[in-house]
Amino acid sequence: MDTLTHALSGALLARATAAKDAPPRSIPRRVAAGFFAAAAPDLDFVLGFFSPLLYLEQHRGPTHSILLLPLWALPLSWLLAKILREQRGWRKLYGVTALGLGAHILGDLITSFGTIILAPFSDARFGWGTTFIIDLWFSGIILAGLLLSAIWRRSRAPALAASVVLVCYVGFQAVLKEHALDFAREYAQSQGLQKVEVTAIPRAVSPFNWTVYVSDELAHRYAHVNLRRQEPAPAAHDFLGRMDAAFQPLALARWETATRYGSSAAEQELARSAWESPAFGFMRWFAEKPAFDGLGKGSTCVWFLDLRFVNPGREWVPFQYGACREDAAAPWRAYERVGSNGRRPLD
Repeated sequence: MDTLTHALSGALLARATAAKDAPPRSIPRRVAAGFFAAAAPDLDFVLGFFSPLLYLEQHRGPTHSILLLPLWALPLSWLLAKILREQRGWRKLYGVTALGLGAHILGDLITSFGTIILAPFSDARFGWGTTFIIDLWFSGIILAGLLLSAIWRRSRAPALAASVVLVCYVGFQAVLKEHALDFAREYAQSQGLQKVEVTAIPRAVSPFNWTVYVSDELAHRYAHVNLRRQEPAPAAHDFLGRMDAAFQPLALARWETATRYGSSAAEQELARSAWESPAFGFMRWFAEKPAFDGLGKGSTCVWFLDLRFVNPGREWVPFQYGACREDAAAPWRAYERVGSNGRRPLD
């Protein structure tokens, strides 16, 4: 989830959980502490300045661990007490700081990127996949709660109400996800597909926009659908409109196929060799919907992408990686795609 929404969620939760008899002057400090604490875990973005591979492996890692949360809250509450001039010290802000960190972790868990909540003891990624990483409705509910709290400063009721609505909204999205999964299962059954994995990932603009996947060992079949729409959306020229219009009614779903290793025997042999190489272990760990994305540099590079990050209406696809070698006898090396034709090594 975007960092600003994280921060706002921490502020909302801080106001909602303030004591009824809390001194009025303490409320702004509490809300500010929740705001900054809920944004803090995303400071791991600095890892990208040292190594793109380190960032990929550690983003949403130690700073997002529920096991390390109590430890992170100690220095952070001390720092916030200094910045916010909390005369009663870090102990007064420790609880709300821990609450903000927890709100951040929970906010990332509801997305489909994956969060390493058990770091440093496990690198397993967890995600409920109910909410898109930038959900304008989700953010809007939080912002409305904060604005109403600013109007009714002496009451925590607006923040509490917004928190309840937020939980209900995510619950509604979970119901929609099951609907999307049912649609994908029906497609798999109609096509006679067996031993497949069925997945649904939320998309931008509307909670009704989903991408559904039916995957087996060789290919992913996927479609961008809108669960409520009865007719195709009219063509739009603005960015959000173009993204939204790409999602079709269920009855008009356009299924596409992306192979894991290419189409021809030669492509598949080369792609399998690249995919299974030691240099590409990070991609095998990270990508949940890996797909072959072509050959390059005289067929000495094999490129892959993760279909989770292919969004209709947006040309740029993040997290594109390839394995390259000089000749058949040379070891594979991992690269990140930069621009349309560039690359940079990850080791």
